[in-house]
Amino acid sequence: MKKMPIDKAEWEGYFDESGHLVKSRDFISSNILDRGLDPAVRSEAWKFLTGYYSWRSSHDERLTVDSVRRKSYQALCNMYDKIQPLLETEHRDFMQVRSFINSDLQRLYLRDAQGYAIVDKKQLEKILLLSYVCNTDAEYQQGFHEMLLLFQLLVEKEHEVYWLFQFFLQKTEHSCVVNIGVGKNLIMLKAVIAFMDPIFAKHLEGKSRVVQSLFPWFCLFFQQVFKSFDDVWRLWEVFLMGMPCRNFQVIVAYTMLQSVRDQILHENMDGDDILMVSQPARSLVLASDLFPSLTFVKRSHFNVPSYNF
Repeated sequence: MKKMPIDKAEWEGYFDESGHLVKSRDFISSNILDRGLDPAVRSEAWKFLTGYYSWRSSHDERLTVDSVRRKSYQALCNMYDKIQPLLETEHRDFMQVRSFINSDLQRLYLRDAQGYAIVDKKQLEKILLLSYVCNTDAEYQQGFHEMLLLFQLLVEKEHEVYWLFQFFLQKTEHSCVVNIGVGKNLIMLKAVIAFMDPIFAKHLEGKSRVVQSLFPWFCLFFQQVFKSFDDVWRLWEVFLMGMPCRNFQVIVAYTMLQSVRDQILHENMDGDDILMVSQPARSLVLASDLFPSLTFVKRSHFNVPSYNF
């Protein structure tokens, strides 16, 4: 039977009257892995998962942190407003990135049941440009606008959207940032396939750069693979907890390949075809079923000493 997610009443029971945790972080992590979070809890819980709030903080300390985050964000916005003319005239990469962002946002379309637009594209553009200017390591990569959208839908205040996205990138840069972790994840995925399924690995090797063509999975943290935003949030919160193992995203990618393995072999597919058959209408019922069964994954089970599973 499907287990009920952590609801608001249970979440609030994890804290005492002063707002300090009365449950251990390991206890909460295990429950999030096993059951997930109710949508009504996510906006607050994700502030702990990303590092926006400290797990050891009290209610009053969190109010102070939120105030500091808001003022810091406003200071960054003021700084950006002052240097924007200089960026536009002297920084060629800035103009190119802004063009990329505008192009990506034009294709972004999301409306509610009544047909009203629920995407604040101006806010997304502002945050993406500010993130690019302030985060030289991550830069801007295609798809960040879609990832940021999920944070815009998760919390209400602009400074919360910005900081949650920044902390999320810092926590997941080993996977989803192209010039930091995506290549490493592809190497690990190739190693896992070779170890777990040599026949499949041999087929993929014969198709040249098939594994490398799966980079969108990691760049977007599987955002385009599942049916709904709730599915993606469910998967991301597990990644943020670092459970059931380090680099769990590589195991998810391997399992997704295995789910269409026979079709890939039968139809002799290449990388683009694999992306197409893996994307439509996949439900996270599959992925959530994997969580308990993959808790066995440990580094000792993979004879690949240079990787940190």
